[in-house]
Amino acid sequence: MSTLTDLVRGRTDLSQADLDHLHRLVADWQLVSDLSFADLVLWVRTRTGEWLAVAHMRPTTGPTAHPEEVVGTTLGPDEAGRLDRAQRERRVVRATEPDRRLPPSRLRHDTVPVRRGDRVPAVLSRDSHTTVARTPSPLELAYLSSAGELLQMVAEGAFPYPGGSSAEVDAEHAPRVGDGLLRLDRTGHVVYASPNALSAHRRLGVSGDLLGQHLGHTLARLATVPGRLDEPRASAALAAALRFAEPRESEVEGQGATVLLRAMPLVPAGERRGALVLVRDVTELRRRDRQLMGKDATIREIHHRVKNNLQTVAALLRLQARRMPDPAARSALEESVRRVSSIALVHETLSLTLDERVAFDDVADRVLAMCAEVASPESEVRVRREGSFGELPAEVATALAMVLTELVQNAVEHAFPEGSSGGQVRVRASRREGGLDVVVADDGAGLPEGFVLAASTRLGLQIVRTLVEGELRGGLALRPGAAGGTEAVLDVPLPEQERPD
Repeated sequence: MSTLTDLVRGRTDLSQADLDHLHRLVADWQLVSDLSFADLVLWVRTRTGEWLAVAHMRPTTGPTAHPEEVVGTTLGPDEAGRLDRAQRERRVVRATEPDRRLPPSRLRHDTVPVRRGDRVPAVLSRDSHTTVARTPSPLELAYLSSAGELLQMVAEGAFPYPGGSSAEVDAEHAPRVGDGLLRLDRTGHVVYASPNALSAHRRLGVSGDLLGQHLGHTLARLATVPGRLDEPRASAALAAALRFAEPRESEVEGQGATVLLRAMPLVPAGERRGALVLVRDVTELRRRDRQLMGKDATIREIHHRVKNNLQTVAALLRLQARRMPDPAARSALEESVRRVSSIALVHETLSLTLDERVAFDDVADRVLAMCAEVASPESEVRVRREGSFGELPAEVATALAMVLTELVQNAVEHAFPEGSSGGQVRVRASRREGGLDVVVADDGAGLPEGFVLAASTRLGLQIVRTLVEGELRGGLALRPGAAGGTEAVLDVPLPEQERPD
């Protein structure tokens, strides 16, 4: 199914600013649909003059008027008259009679121009079922009157709110109409409170009826009772929404409960009539967030301690190496120091992140600097990185750091024998679909004649093969370089979630 962007760009001449305005409206219109107990359909005029449906929202508070797919359909000349009139007259056109084209269903259509500055880039249709005449409940009256004011603001260009009201809102956890609704007058007093909103405030410690009470003062009074409320910021947020006619969000905590408030001012015809306050009890959600934060902190602390322990082991090995009279034993201990230190680098990086991911370029640069120290003082061996490894999961980063250490150290030690004038070792990294390609290339003496990787008895290469084939499930090849020297080629597959879409 085509998206709003696809339909607008493909079949209309609307500007990018118009499209952005429509996106902001669609981001917030679930509220209007729920308050209206009605479907909302967004219509734009195509290049051929037809009205095209580009977005559709069904209510969660009542039955849908359009069980079938609406987006992508067009209206004929007879049906388009109400949309033409709303766009031409730039005002809300109320339905005068139900639509009897689909018996036995009877639909009522209210048509609202979507205004942006001096333009009307679209028209909004509110489609609802007609019902048997009866006295509406207080909840229905509060909902419908609020929906009418929001639709009036749509026709005047005041809704969605300037600058966007949903860009900073967590759509998954934002309060909905069914979670709880308060209606405030222009002075901040409660004129309607839904049952769910009352229940949420009871959990905070509000006693008595909220009707007629100033909501900001009520929350502020709770802040003076020790242990009842931790954050009186909601009072300031409500006052700011009423004063500046901008949506505001705040959380209040009290008596072990956490309630999220979202205040949305109502300013039809430029008149400040109060605000809608959506209320949601997010106690369990915040409790889970705190538990996850605690687990993240514990994991980071573990990585920090592992890093410290590995550095301690490396220091002990380094001290032991200095006391070894045998050059071969001393060299073996120094290699072990570098191996342990490369693992410690990964854990140090993980201790600073919020997830088990490593920005590997920094780790690689530090590994290369450490390996460059192996070169003899009289030999000028330069080690550098080309390309980027990107972010890698921890299980890949740890093994790859060890592999990189062994390959670069092997190149520095064996490609440039004593007496040589030096050279350079380049590490080239590139991401591709499905994996990572790494080449460690030197311009040194090259591979010994008859060299076979599988038959090599060098400990470093045996470690590399074990890690690449076992841990990374990748491939390793050693080959002569095109311009001399040696190239070690790594093919590292990445987990499915690391691959580009």
